[in-house]
Amino acid sequence: MPRAVELPDVAAAARRIVGSAWRTPLVPSAWLSRITGADVWLKLETVQATGSFKIRGAANAVARLKEANPSITGVTTASAGNHGLALATAGRRFGVNVRVHLPAGAPDAKRQSLERLGAEMVDAPTYDEAEAAAQDDVRRTGTTFVSAYSHPDVIAGAGTVALEMLEERPDLDTFVVPLGGGGLLSGTAAVVRALVQQGTVIGAEADASPVFTGALAAGRPVTVDVRPTLADGLAGNMEPDSVTFHLVRDLVDRVLLVRETFIARAMRDLILQDRLVAEGAAATAAGALLQGDLDLRGRRVGVILSGRNVDGRVLHRVLADGPA
Repeated sequence: MPRAVELPDVAAAARRIVGSAWRTPLVPSAWLSRITGADVWLKLETVQATGSFKIRGAANAVARLKEANPSITGVTTASAGNHGLALATAGRRFGVNVRVHLPAGAPDAKRQSLERLGAEMVDAPTYDEAEAAAQDDVRRTGTTFVSAYSHPDVIAGAGTVALEMLEERPDLDTFVVPLGGGGLLSGTAAVVRALVQQGTVIGAEADASPVFTGALAAGRPVTVDVRPTLADGLAGNMEPDSVTFHLVRDLVDRVLLVRETFIARAMRDLILQDRLVAEGAAATAAGALLQGDLDLRGRRVGVILSGRNVDGRVLHRVLADGPA
């Protein structure tokens, strides 16, 4: 069985990432509260360093590697963009070189930021192929692989998002979390199970990449067809032995598939209603509320907006398309 990630791991990560990650705002959303009949609060990882929550896990993982081996000089990863950005930022702080294997469809905004940070980029046709290439790279070169999601230190760092939310609003009882590889959802669930009696944790998964939906139905990670999606940061199959499968299976109440029209609507309405720019992966959590499959009436709901790194042309298209 994989090592569990528990509250003490998250608390230690919170101390370790001070100076690398920022404490982000938790703000009410009047329009989402009105639509759902709930008291909805948005955790704005959209204003986080590197533009996403990923810096939390990356900084924790690199700091831990440095503690264990001060002479370490390089790490390798696969990323749709945000984890690579976070790892490159942490690597610069700790003096560690970073090589990122990227799918060809990774947004230009993320590529340009990686280039500015000095990360080495290696392209692959898809995320699944990027992940396989990164693993081959590690076996060939002997560098250390830092998964974007299936790594206890990355999960513990991601869990600091929920820890901050509950420090500010201990009355939150429901958490809606974007779900790709499952690192953020696993870390959130570990915190909620420790601190919230009868808390509810919901993973919002893009309908175009139903990885956990398929895995939970099969009882194990399986390969699913992944279609193009605005939520590019959530797209791609998970490692066959990913630790997040067990954590999500055991700790999460529900995984909800969010259709593309509601991801687009959430991106658009977050801009028009709250003046917040959220990439598709982040907007998937808000889209889960808009889709109408959740009965949240009377609940106190925390929604994690996980990042903002979206290309301008995508935002233009989403705004121009009008109501879904």
